[in-house]
Amino acid sequence: MPEQWKMICRLKDMPLARARMVQRGLAWQDLPAVALLRAFDDTVYALLDTLPCLGGPLAHGVLMEKTLVGPNNSWIIELESGRLVAPVQGLARLYAVRIMDGRIYLDVNALNIPASKAEQALAGAFAVLPHVQMA
Repeated sequence: MPEQWKMICRLKDMPLARARMVQRGLAWQDLPAVALLRAFDDTVYALLDTLPCLGGPLAHGVLMEKTLVGPNNSWIIELESGRLVAPVQGLARLYAVRIMDGRIYLDVNALNIPASKAEQALAGAFAVLPHVQMA
């Protein structure tokens, strides 16, 4: 396995239809985490824990098959594409996931790419990129 993949946890340790958070950045950086979601068919999705266009955490959503539905049906994200389809359109940031030998891996290179212009400015100011930390 290439060195860019980091083991996050075992598949059997992931709760079904609920989010597990993977922290990004160093302790002093206040960066949004990545929400890992395990569907009932053992498909795992990784999304930046920020609602596109609306702000706020998406980990409060409920997993329903291939969609993530916000509290009181306030928003809907298609997990295969990351597309926010209601109430406005937008695109959630997806991360590559691999499952090998019952373990979940995330692409460290993708996790280290700044998720916003503010993150990019912070990384440039301190000459460091975000790093992956376990929650």
